[in-house]
Amino acid sequence: MKDAVKKYVKLLKDSGAKIVNEEIWGLKKLTYQIQHKSTGFFNLLEFTADPSAIDKLETEFRRDEGVMRFLTVSLDKHALTYNEKRRKGEFKQSKPKEEKVS
Repeated sequence: MKDAVKKYVKLLKDSGAKIVNEEIWGLKKLTYQIQHKSTGFFNLLEFTADPSAIDKLETEFRRDEGVMRFLTVSLDKHALTYNEKRRKGEFKQSKPKEEKVS
C-alpha cells in the first residue's frame, strides 16, 4: 500500500504538481463490500496541479487493480481555508468536563 502511494505521489510530482498534505488513514471497514472486500486502506492527498496531471493520475488509478475507488475533487477557497485550519489542529475539541453532583 505504501509503495502504491509513493508511486502516485511520484507521478504527481513528475507532472509538476505540488503536494500540500498527505495523510494515511489506514485500514477501515467499508460501508458495503466492493469486489467482495469489506475493508480497505484509505489515503488522502492534497495537491495543486494542472488539469493534465489530474487526467494522468485518474488514468493510472483506473488501470491499477489494487485501487478499488478514488475520488478527485476541486476545493474552493473556503475548503482550502478549512483544510489549513484542520491541519493545524484548530478544530480539535477537548472533552467536556464532568460536573460533580453532590
